[in-house]
Amino acid sequence: MGIKLSKVAKAAKKYDHILIIMRHAKAEPFGDKGDSERELTDKGLKQAKAVGKGIESLGLVPDQISCSSATRTRQTLDRMLKTFGDKPIVDYRISLYDGGVQAVFDELAHVKAKNRVFMIVGHEPTVSISAQWLASADSDGERLDLLNLGLSPASIVIMGSNKPFDEWQVHSGELLAVINVKDFD
Repeated sequence: MGIKLSKVAKAAKKYDHILIIMRHAKAEPFGDKGDSERELTDKGLKQAKAVGKGIESLGLVPDQISCSSATRTRQTLDRMLKTFGDKPIVDYRISLYDGGVQAVFDELAHVKAKNRVFMIVGHEPTVSISAQWLASADSDGERLDLLNLGLSPASIVIMGSNKPFDEWQVHSGELLAVINVKDFD
């Protein structure tokens, strides 16, 4: 099922506020390191770069980003920041590693009102469950079904609303797209 990125970019322009939720890129398997110290694989580094360029091509470079403090999420974001430049304000949060869905809602509550595009970089299953909870009942059923499957590494969810982020609650965002890294090729 191919996705038309030009349609996503056009749809996003209709909203005052855009939320991008991302699962980190491909990480090394569990080993001697603790889970929070797992690093990206070479494939993961390439995925993160591709997603950064893809987000930029959509015209959705974030104004503000909250990222889990785990090594693999920081490495994912570091690779994307090479494309985004100095524009985004970045906060690293341990709560996005171990705080579950509530941590996502807490981050939304603290987004500066002037910011149009906010991004969260986190982990499964929190990222897909959060997106499900945030998606409005009017969202496309096929897109909602994709969230039920969970997000593969380096996938993103794009949501839009005319409400400021600090007013988002359950079912506040229109689910505009679920994009796999391969869709940016």
